[in-house]
Amino acid sequence: MKAIGFRRSLPITEEESFIAFDATKPSPSGFDILVELAAVSVNPVDFKVRQNTAKDRILDSPKIIGYDGVGTVVEVGEKVSHFEVGDEVFYAGDISRSGSNAMYQLIDERIVGTKPKTLSAAEAVALPLTGLTAWESIFDRMKVDPNTDKGKSILILAGAGGVGSIAIQIAKQVAGLTVIATASREETGRWCKSMGADHVVNHHDLKASLLQAGYKEVDYVLDCVDINGYWETLVDIVKPQGHIVTITGSDKPLNLMLLKNKSVSFSWEYMFTRSLYTTSDILKQQQILNKLAELIDRGIIKTTLNTIFNGFTVDNFKKAHQLQESGKSIGKTVVVFK
Repeated sequence: MKAIGFRRSLPITEEESFIAFDATKPSPSGFDILVELAAVSVNPVDFKVRQNTAKDRILDSPKIIGYDGVGTVVEVGEKVSHFEVGDEVFYAGDISRSGSNAMYQLIDERIVGTKPKTLSAAEAVALPLTGLTAWESIFDRMKVDPNTDKGKSILILAGAGGVGSIAIQIAKQVAGLTVIATASREETGRWCKSMGADHVVNHHDLKASLLQAGYKEVDYVLDCVDINGYWETLVDIVKPQGHIVTITGSDKPLNLMLLKNKSVSFSWEYMFTRSLYTTSDILKQQQILNKLAELIDRGIIKTTLNTIFNGFTVDNFKKAHQLQESGKSIGKTVVVFK
């Protein structure tokens, strides 16, 4: 099968930052299904893995990355019970396994959902990784209850990004929260509004911009950009007994003592945790994806697709990674195979 990967961690402008090659088509067993892929999306995790996997060495065989995938089931393992050959599926992948930048991929059925019926492959593949991240952040980490927490405020940092775009919709349309999103450019502000944000504030002067929008404090914070850079500001603007969740890494220890007097909760969110550790509730990712598909098909939330590259080529993956690395992408970036 045709695949695209890398053997060295090179700048994306280098000729061999991605290479096309022939790989053995895998066969499923156990809970695995074999999916013939139609499209993938590119997330920040993709370029971070590409940049860091083989910095000081050359891999013996090319590494295939890619996490979001959409396609058709062509074979199933003996323990599979949720899918049959011919089913259209979408998923966010498993960071410990071979990725979706290939014509076929093995994936555990328990982290796979049924593709939304009303979306194209490109529109659907924009959703799994970011949708799971946003859903887990709001409902698994913050433990928001739409019945009792309706109307509370959430601040989403980097609202026009992949996670921010779908988090705005889930927080507003599913959780019933008042959504404040950050953006600093006119086009990103418009995008946040189109996703359903009640307010858009400028992250370059966050406290002042929040006050201008009528908020001295917020109940919840979802950081999608830089927990280190905003830490003290977030501690200052989160309400007593509030909750801060971040999906970003930290290159130095966070001073959690700053949260003590307010009894503020803090959580990391890592979408790959359930698949990486095969947690007892791994099936929940399938359930979340199916819920997202239902919400899409009912018209309650919408795709966050914004940029498409057509064709399964090295050049298209390079372009998609360059866009992600620029920090200027809005919504989701997708590569369609055919």
